[in-house]
Amino acid sequence: MTAHHETRLYLAAHPVVYPLMRLLARLGPVVRVPGVGVVVNDAATAREVLMDERFRKDGPGSPGDLWTPVLGPSVLLNMEGEAHAALRRKLAPLFTPAQVASLVSGVLEAPLAGLSARLARGETVDLVDEMRLMAGAVICRLIGMGEVAPEDARSLFADGERIVSMVSLRSRRLSERQIAAARQVLDRIGDIAVAAYERGDESTVMGRMRALGLSAAEARGAAGAFFLTGTETVATFVPRLVALLHDTGSRVEGPGVALLHDTGSRVEGPGVALLHDTGSRVEGPGELDRAIEEAMRVTTPTPVMLRSVAAPARVGGVAVRPGDRIVIATHNCARAYGPFDLSAKHPPELRRLWFGAGPHFCIGYPLALAEIRAVAGVVLSHDVRVVRRSAARGVLIPTYAHLWITSGARRDPTRAGEGSKARKGSEADE
Repeated sequence: MTAHHETRLYLAAHPVVYPLMRLLARLGPVVRVPGVGVVVNDAATAREVLMDERFRKDGPGSPGDLWTPVLGPSVLLNMEGEAHAALRRKLAPLFTPAQVASLVSGVLEAPLAGLSARLARGETVDLVDEMRLMAGAVICRLIGMGEVAPEDARSLFADGERIVSMVSLRSRRLSERQIAAARQVLDRIGDIAVAAYERGDESTVMGRMRALGLSAAEARGAAGAFFLTGTETVATFVPRLVALLHDTGSRVEGPGVALLHDTGSRVEGPGVALLHDTGSRVEGPGELDRAIEEAMRVTTPTPVMLRSVAAPARVGGVAVRPGDRIVIATHNCARAYGPFDLSAKHPPELRRLWFGAGPHFCIGYPLALAEIRAVAGVVLSHDVRVVRRSAARGVLIPTYAHLWITSGARRDPTRAGEGSKARKGSEADE
């Protein structure tokens, strides 16, 4: 059931490329594919590539080819060497656990209270739409817009989604038309960010960038990069996490997350999980994080990563030369470790590979994790179940177009088989 739904998401997003990518996984850990590049299907080899300075993000066939025409030459997405390290050092204080916790709690407290109240009343909620609202609101605050109306947050998220969806797993460059459309949106984002930067209010992220010594141009570029990368990961992941838990019969309650219920009460404490319809209770602060990590392995927020070869080398026994394109099939690397399993341990070579490794490990990871923890903690404090879902088409990151959830009485673990049949019979796929 779990594999069925996840496969449907990938096929809806990439009906041609996804079957080919999965076929390549059967051909070996590293495969040279004419017209595509050198494809890496092995986690250990992928990590070696990401840690090796001979494989870069700013050469032919790299992410720089895609995003430099849109964002300019000096954003973390397309930089290498000392310039990259210097900019990363300047930005790092913005993404400490304390900073991101403050940002997320300030933006999401009210939306999460409303969501929790609706679930407590037994309403049916489209979790995809809720995530678009909340991810959009966080990005609005990040780039300097302050508090925004729900329709503005959704609109901003839709703008970012349209830009990211211009890219497919086959893309090497954007067309001139796509570049113009992306710039139209990103210029507006940059203007908002620079205005906030110029105000210098250190209670805002852009104001703190100025205080940390970033130039206005660096702040503008960072805002554009965060806008492109900071919405899709969180917004697409949380519905898939909830669906995975539903489909496997797993229950996880979030640790240490303040839950605002319709009674106005505040609940904090360690997580409690009921795993795989066994009725067993597992307590401890790591349960939600374990579920997040395993769901990220299965969903793979970054299905593919690109690098350009800058010097002769060997990748898993395959000789490469300058100008070659390395295609890290992150999804293949991760799925090699089996189906969704909350008890699985991730080996060192696999750990958070979908966020990169080494000097290019995602600087926004703490913010993404804080958002995911906050939303998942609230949603999973209710006994949610999926009642209807549909897959999104024409997107880069596979996701649901809609995932309708509601809450109700807990299933009787002694009737797990009947519950599974009832779930299959009552849930609608569009």
